[in-house]
Amino acid sequence: MSGNRPLNDAEARAALDWYRAVGVDFAVGEEPVDRFAASVAPSRARPAAAPPSASPVSGSAPAQAAAPVALSLTSDPSETTALAAAAPTLEALRAAMDAYEGCTLKKRATQLVFADGNPEAEIMLVGEGPGEQEDLQGKPFVGRAGQLLDRMLASIGLDRTKVYIANMVPWRPPGNRDPSPEEMALCTPFLLRQIELVAPKFLVTLGNVPTKSLFQTQNGITRMRGQWRDLTINSHATRALATLHPAYLLRTPASKALAWRDMLSLKQAIEGGS
Repeated sequence: MSGNRPLNDAEARAALDWYRAVGVDFAVGEEPVDRFAASVAPSRARPAAAPPSASPVSGSAPAQAAAPVALSLTSDPSETTALAAAAPTLEALRAAMDAYEGCTLKKRATQLVFADGNPEAEIMLVGEGPGEQEDLQGKPFVGRAGQLLDRMLASIGLDRTKVYIANMVPWRPPGNRDPSPEEMALCTPFLLRQIELVAPKFLVTLGNVPTKSLFQTQNGITRMRGQWRDLTINSHATRALATLHPAYLLRTPASKALAWRDMLSLKQAIEGGS
């Protein structure tokens, strides 16, 4: 195929699908740039850079420093802490999150993925962040991992009318990558307030990201799974269980036996009332 001929419709769609799969889903400029053409254009001679230690000549105007590169942390986490604390209900919290513009994840996402299930439930599950299907439908755990989660819950007599499900970040990270520390810092106050308002008796963390954050540990999920901890989330005290993320179980089916043990542990805690 010639490198310069225009793509046909099928090739263009395939290229867009590939870009989306690897997380290239946000334009950085108003006009497209042909990087291939630029790479073969004659390069212009560049002036030699001044030595870093060179000082300005006496009497001359000082050189202006280059503008710093913007970080993904575009807002102060204290802002989301204040917004979350001011929300008296889940409805008000959702409205505050929907109006918040300080996290760059929102600019790349289709919509806010707030929660699913019963806000009156005694059991709350917390995942990592929305995937592609969750981003499109606006609900957590609706893709293949969500279907497996539904089967896991059904195995111990639960369904989405008996649990409440949310994520550490409410907007999809591009390419389904892990949320960055900056994104976690901005979004965690919203999740903590969500837990406080739901006030679950039992909290289940699904996977590495929510377990490390809510359990305040550096240990990975393979070491933490199956463990119960007494946690205080803002003003709410709850018992928390760490287990494997359904997406991990899809990749490593042999680990389903471990998740089954965790589900039995949750069932025993529910039936025992503590």
